[in-house]
Amino acid sequence: MMAEDGRLRAVVALAQAMAAARTPRESWRAAALGACDALAGSFAALSVWERELGRLKVLVNAGERAPGEEEFPESETYPVDRFSEITEFLHERWAGGGEPDAWVETVEGPASAGHGYCHQRVSALRRRRRGCCVVAPIVLHGRAWGELYVARALGAPVFDRDDADFATVLASVVAAGIAQTERLEEVRTLAFTDPLTGLANRRAVDIRLDEALERHRTDGSVVSLVVCDLNGLKSVNDTHGHAVGDRLLERFGSVLSLCGAMLPGALAARLGGDEFCLVWIGPAADDVVRVADELCVRSGELELGEGVACGVASTGDPIGEVRSARRLFRLADAAQYRAKAARSPKPVVAGRDGTVIRLADAPPRSPHERRTFRSVRPEDAGEPWSEP
Repeated sequence: MMAEDGRLRAVVALAQAMAAARTPRESWRAAALGACDALAGSFAALSVWERELGRLKVLVNAGERAPGEEEFPESETYPVDRFSEITEFLHERWAGGGEPDAWVETVEGPASAGHGYCHQRVSALRRRRRGCCVVAPIVLHGRAWGELYVARALGAPVFDRDDADFATVLASVVAAGIAQTERLEEVRTLAFTDPLTGLANRRAVDIRLDEALERHRTDGSVVSLVVCDLNGLKSVNDTHGHAVGDRLLERFGSVLSLCGAMLPGALAARLGGDEFCLVWIGPAADDVVRVADELCVRSGELELGEGVACGVASTGDPIGEVRSARRLFRLADAAQYRAKAARSPKPVVAGRDGTVIRLADAPPRSPHERRTFRSVRPEDAGEPWSEP
């Protein structure tokens, strides 16, 4: 009973500390310190899943920090493809209607079977001389938001199942506090985020592309755009209903975020409907093509849908001068159309497929529609359009 009373007081103290916070940083620090104290840990961190960038970003490190760990790190991030439980194991559990549960890792590996064991976390424990950690997913509005991480020093008692269950409770309290803090940022978030998938939206893409192409004009940086169309969404909606179709869109958004993480700094976005894209500034177009190929493979493994049609346009390929985002979009759209018309399991790349540039240069049938390629018959896809 005394232990239960102590944990109840810890929950109340955590909630009060977060409620008293006046800034996001104060809220993050209160969450980490409160959880660390409640679980008798030596260190705690709070991280957010930046879906559009495909990475876990550490917001705060609290307690006994190891050399090199900053309290509020500006650039401590981890690609989610290195911590796949946030997009695979945990997502499947939430999608199945279950509750998110915390799990324990030790320097020897997993403390128990059936959880998101990740060898990168074990390596980090050893490197920072910590004996064990408990990882609790943070869920807001039914979607993965990030995670709460609490560790103990080497030699301290290892977290047990009761500690993991309590960490799950603490994570829900942290989620409520974060929700209160995030209301202050809600207007800005809505302006640049797709509400269904949590990815960036078209407005964010336009801004990023304009900035990227300005860099391209200034210093020759390679700008790449991947445009993809999720195949079979209409069939899923018609057969299973729009709620299932929305889940497919969300699931593909997670896959896109995961693949985007393989391109550091890439922006993953939903343009609308079943259309998505990746924007990247990087040294080589080949890197983007490899990621687009991986995206096609992973999309084909989804339980629903019929994979993805993927087109790539990069200033690193022989596509001619690119003065505007509109031009890059037309090239990527043309490549994507070619992929869809041919039912290609791989991405089609502008400048590497001889028909794409001719298709992009054909005059549109409607000046008000960006997606003009769908009106072309597949058998005519290799020929430029003529004026009606």
